[in-house]
Amino acid sequence: MVYVLIIISVICEVFASSMLKLSYGFTRLLPSLGFAAGMGVAFYLLALVLQTLPLGVVYATWSGLGTILTTCIGVFYFREKMNKTNTLGIVCLVIGLLMMNLG
Repeated sequence: MVYVLIIISVICEVFASSMLKLSYGFTRLLPSLGFAAGMGVAFYLLALVLQTLPLGVVYATWSGLGTILTTCIGVFYFREKMNKTNTLGIVCLVIGLLMMNLG
């Protein structure tokens, strides 16, 4: 169940990050509110998960998955470019996450 909470927390954080970009420096109300709500839920769920799992594993998983998904949103929604170095970084993140969670 805690891994489900991490996934939901990551999704909320990715939503919040996307809203942050759309807020244009907090000059747009709805994306700014979306950012605050997304981060609030993300950190609340993260705090629940930390009652069960170790901090290092939880934060590495949360931030790593968040980075990967945010990059995907950037590429597919915001039309940001990926290069070989970015792709290698994502591959390293995936390998690191697997090592942290299986170790």
